[in-house]
Amino acid sequence: MILASSFMDVRRQRKPSGLATQVFSLVGIIGLLATVVAGATVWLLLTDPVTVAESMDSGEVTPLVQSLAGSIYDALVRLMQLL
Repeated sequence: MILASSFMDVRRQRKPSGLATQVFSLVGIIGLLATVVAGATVWLLLTDPVTVAESMDSGEVTPLVQSLAGSIYDALVRLMQLL
């Protein structure tokens, strides 16, 4: 004789909601962008310390942002050439 209660013990897994998946995706994208900018900043500090020092001394971030954008662009171009 099979007990009916043994069939009722099956646990159903809940599907993740769309909002939770989107939030985790957004957090992942922001984290990836922050990692890229931090890595580019360290790279720029090692390769062009004069620009970083002048930006920190004057308080103007435009040259630093331009150098960061240029280094990220160069890295993306080199990556696309490899692919």
